[in-house]
Amino acid sequence: MNLERRIDLLVKLGNYCLSEEPAWISAQHRAHAENGWFTPEFIQLAVRQIAASFLQKDLLTQWAHKYTLPPENPSPKTIGLTMAGNIPLVGFHDFLSIFITGHRQLIKPSTRDNVLIRHLIAQLESYDPGVSSLVSFAERLNGSDAYIATGSNNSARYFDYYFGKYPHIIRRNRTSVAVLSGQETRQELGKLADDVNLYFGLGCRNVTKLYVPEKYDFLSLLEAFRRYNYLTDLSKYKHNYDYQLTVLILNKKYYMTNESILLVEAPSPFSAISVLNYEYYRPGGDPIPSLDSHPDIQCIVGQGQTRFGMAQQPGLTDYADGVDTLQFLTSL
Repeated sequence: MNLERRIDLLVKLGNYCLSEEPAWISAQHRAHAENGWFTPEFIQLAVRQIAASFLQKDLLTQWAHKYTLPPENPSPKTIGLTMAGNIPLVGFHDFLSIFITGHRQLIKPSTRDNVLIRHLIAQLESYDPGVSSLVSFAERLNGSDAYIATGSNNSARYFDYYFGKYPHIIRRNRTSVAVLSGQETRQELGKLADDVNLYFGLGCRNVTKLYVPEKYDFLSLLEAFRRYNYLTDLSKYKHNYDYQLTVLILNKKYYMTNESILLVEAPSPFSAISVLNYEYYRPGGDPIPSLDSHPDIQCIVGQGQTRFGMAQQPGLTDYADGVDTLQFLTSL
């Protein structure tokens, strides 16, 4: 299967993602039933993002051209791919990267995100049975030539042990932060609410900590975040909010809230579901240089950085952990 054919199949899949085919709608319902964090709204958001930012012919062609991908892969390898499952189809970009380079792949999907990826690959196979020679699923990834694995810090140690002697990309826990100047408009704060709250804050590109100038007034920010108060209608989210609120009260720790998110001053860039950490910086100070090299930071939102509202809208070259996946695959 040559490069042009692979691109055409991906474009066709993108159109399918935006369709209301009964089988596709049913798959989305099953994914929600198996994982309550995958709400219909957030599944649709992830699918539209993939279709619009990944599965467009011009974007795929430019991406392939940038790496001078040959029409035929002269030496296809087998890539073992372990996917995460924190947000819907979070592993799709890795699948896409391997597929467009013409390598074979063995996929071990997350048990939390098992339905959607299997359905989309089955759809590709219905377009061209040759896809089955390039993509298959397996519980064990033995015999692969290289590995891409995403998981927690704990699972990364396991991946290092088993895959370390092979060419590999191993990803660990990451998160994102925002740096505010205090001059943000209401519109920018509204977009920041998206960066924080989409997918319940479970993605590595979700903002989980704010850096704000001393004496920052949080009132406008809390008000802008109110449009996500509906998240507490989901019992799983509400239970997390209630638990975190109880812990803060019992520990007599200062917090702010708009009844759907808790703002807490804390040094860690990571925060629990329904909690947004913050830290002050001095006037004239700039926390960005130290954040640029921080091993836990996926992206920084703010002026001159990732634009407000764009954290959960990565493009084809916005590689996880800053590791160029296509460069890795083309170098094998």
